[in-house]
Amino acid sequence: MKLFYSRTSPYVRKVMILLHETGQLADVELVSVSGTPVNPGTMPVDHNPLGKIPALLPDDGPAMFDSRVICRFLDDRAGGKLYPSGPALWPVLTLEAMADGITDAAILMVYESRVRPEELRMPAWLDAQWLKVSRALDALETSWLAELQGPFSMGVAAIGSALEYLDLRHGARDWRAGRPNLAAWQKEFSKRPSMLATVPEE
Repeated sequence: MKLFYSRTSPYVRKVMILLHETGQLADVELVSVSGTPVNPGTMPVDHNPLGKIPALLPDDGPAMFDSRVICRFLDDRAGGKLYPSGPALWPVLTLEAMADGITDAAILMVYESRVRPEELRMPAWLDAQWLKVSRALDALETSWLAELQGPFSMGVAAIGSALEYLDLRHGARDWRAGRPNLAAWQKEFSKRPSMLATVPEE
């Protein structure tokens, strides 16, 4: 299999965490790519017409995207380790969706600052995206700690990846302020071997 990836992508990081946790890293050839919404660069547009990563090209069959599809495929391939069955599945999927929503907003902020010409940038847009992030972080602090502290799952991994992406790209906004429980959880979770092995590299 081939995985089109970038070490700074939090969506890719989710997949890499899963590969480490399920012992499948050796089964995947990593292909480094890069690009932006206005310049696809070396993005795998032949395999993902949306021009996004990660994209997984299995040994047989068509390419797969986005990260949630790839994670479900790889987890199924490993015997279903990180997505539980029955009612326990829905909180895991909701956590993963919340993590991806945090990441979506955080990446839009990066694009606004890096890709859009300075004279066209909208501070109100940046503030609106960060408000989404803040609401999600508050929900994690007040309503989701028990799930985060429970069995390791793809939802938990996705939140860990999203929080460290905030550190990477929006550290000055200090997401930990006013959220001591979430900050304490992240500090311990970041020591997990699969997290240490997938720290983003510029």
